[in-house]
Amino acid sequence: MSDADRIRQLEQRVESLEYENAKLERMKNALIERVEGSSGSALRTDAYAAFEHSVVLAEQVRERTEALNTALGDLKQSNESLKRANHEAAIAHQRLIDAIESISDAFVLFDRERRIVLFNSKFREYWAGTGTEIECGITISDVKRLADEQGLIAEEQIGHDHATVYRLSNGRWVQMSERITGDDGLVILYNDITALKASEAAQREQALAQQHAETLRESERWIRLITDHVPALIAYVGDDLCYQFTNQVYDDWYGWPRGSLLGETIQRAHGVQQFVRLQPYIEQALLGESVTFEIDEHNAAGQLRHMLKSYVPNREADGKTVGLFVLIRDITEHKQTALALQEAYQHLEQRVRERTSELTEVNQQMRQEISERRAVEGRLREAKQEAERANLSKTKFLAAVSHDLLQPLNAARLFTSALLEQPVSGDVASLVHSVSHSLEDVESLLGTLVDISKLDAGVVKPDVSTFKINALMDNIAAEYKHIASTESLSFSYHPSAAVVMSDMTLLARILRNLLSNAVRYTPAGGRILLGCRRSASTLKIQVWDTGCGIPEDKLEEIFQEFKRVQQFRPVQDKGLGLGLAIVDKISKMLSHPISVRSEEGKGSLFTVEVPLGVLAPAADQASEAPIGLDQQLQGSRIWMIDNDPAICKGMQVLLSGWGCDVRVATGLEALQAQLDTASEAVDLLIMDYHLDNDVSGIEVVNELVRCRGEPLPVLMITANYSNELKQEIRERGYLLLHKPVRPMKLKSALSHMLKH
Repeated sequence: MSDADRIRQLEQRVESLEYENAKLERMKNALIERVEGSSGSALRTDAYAAFEHSVVLAEQVRERTEALNTALGDLKQSNESLKRANHEAAIAHQRLIDAIESISDAFVLFDRERRIVLFNSKFREYWAGTGTEIECGITISDVKRLADEQGLIAEEQIGHDHATVYRLSNGRWVQMSERITGDDGLVILYNDITALKASEAAQREQALAQQHAETLRESERWIRLITDHVPALIAYVGDDLCYQFTNQVYDDWYGWPRGSLLGETIQRAHGVQQFVRLQPYIEQALLGESVTFEIDEHNAAGQLRHMLKSYVPNREADGKTVGLFVLIRDITEHKQTALALQEAYQHLEQRVRERTSELTEVNQQMRQEISERRAVEGRLREAKQEAERANLSKTKFLAAVSHDLLQPLNAARLFTSALLEQPVSGDVASLVHSVSHSLEDVESLLGTLVDISKLDAGVVKPDVSTFKINALMDNIAAEYKHIASTESLSFSYHPSAAVVMSDMTLLARILRNLLSNAVRYTPAGGRILLGCRRSASTLKIQVWDTGCGIPEDKLEEIFQEFKRVQQFRPVQDKGLGLGLAIVDKISKMLSHPISVRSEEGKGSLFTVEVPLGVLAPAADQASEAPIGLDQQLQGSRIWMIDNDPAICKGMQVLLSGWGCDVRVATGLEALQAQLDTASEAVDLLIMDYHLDNDVSGIEVVNELVRCRGEPLPVLMITANYSNELKQEIRERGYLLLHKPVRPMKLKSALSHMLKH
């Protein structure tokens, strides 16, 4: 407990005792007055009791008074102790001030609230000239703010041991150190390290100078080492024309001891006569211009050598020339070689003139021959271009007129197909079969020619999409199963649920041509197999047959146009040898590799590889098993529109023979004249795309849908192979067949549509 606290307690005790003493005094006086003023014996008895009580009170007052006096004595002693303590504290404070003033560092003491309690004059000196008075009581944040406002600190760094170092605006450096006091105060010392910084800077400069000198010595050593191995003479001359550097080759060539030229002028080293010869070039180089010239000199062995000298000025940043780089090369051998070449050139010119005279005459003859050859080549080129134009014209013509060529043939095939399904006598049936086969041969020949022409003309473009392979192969298998049965062949089909990426129409053309070849070259009683094999990234579609086979040396030849294996050609075959050529062209167009294996007398295997794909979630592909051809046709109501009356008639006869209720017409108006197209029931619509008066089948379908108010299942037939039309038909949800339409293919397509 401090002296001040003890004094305060004593003063409080004295005040309490004085108050108690005054109260006892008042009680005593009151009792005395009551005793003296009373009368009678009873009163005297009470008075005596009161007197006794007063005596007790007086004793208490005396005791209290003694205690008060004791407390007053203690208070006096405490006051004396307090005076002595204050005196000692003042002496200690003065000693503290003297101590911090004797410190060479700036000193600042903050209390626990970080207010200044004490600082020395060194700290005050930092603020001299700033107009700021530092006083006790301001906070450390005020000190930092005033330092920033007055620009007292020019730079702040982190020194050794993570101490903060400041560069003041007057150029001095101080290092700050902090320490927390016992009462949670803060002592900060600012140590002046200007001299230490200056010493460190001097040491760094000295180290840099030494490092620079060492670098220069190392650079000079490397320069000398490099230049001593250069075959050229290299030297450096100052602006006073004294040698400052020469390489080993320079000294050896002139026969001087190593380093003896350093400090020597050009005139003393080479003599006055040689210096006079060099002086114009030296003066030109000292003016800042690089000079190269040739001069004759004698070397150390006394030999006269032809030298090529270069003077390159060494200029400072201000453009002043402070020296010359000298580069000298001995070109005596080059000079001699040049003279020898010049002499040889003169002799060669004479020989060239003589030879030129001889060649001129030969050239005249060659020019005449070249002119004649150019004329022949021009005529051949014109003939080739004419042939190409004629071939292209033929190709484009066949591709363009395919519709018109096959239209009447298609009608005849429809009629014969209808006749084949009618019950007729044996002779008539044989005649009808003969006519059907003849028409089929003609149709096959014309269709093949048209197909190859379209492929050559570039009319056919692939339209690649993703679909399930069974959506294509099921119908083809059903079609060729019927064809094989008519030829007394066994047909097997192994379906697949794989998804592929290809053009469905062109891939169907490949498979139909391969199957047609298998049927054509397999004798009665043979077998044909259509199936698939899945690999890592492709689906291999294979056509097997037990036909006559192909010789190994003919396997490449069969894919060429008009190439056929004559020894195995069936007697009734009327083909042109273009089926496999079409397969080859389409497979290359689709990038579907075709391979073939065959053994004579046992059969053949054709394989086409199609890349696998991923079916889009929204795609709606058929995946059912093969459809029975006659299952859905009985009683089906079909409308058919085609601008060719013959095709209309043939289609009516054919479909009626299949059990269909058919209405045919050459246009929409003709159909509306037969029935009420808006309300009468219909199961399927067969529509030709190209109608009269530039009307398209799509426009007619749109009109029928508009009248009926509901969509119709549509089979669109066309000879147009464009991808744009395929895409439009697909988007509308129609089924597309290309002309010429084979009856079995038509029957398969109709069955598929009616079932779905």
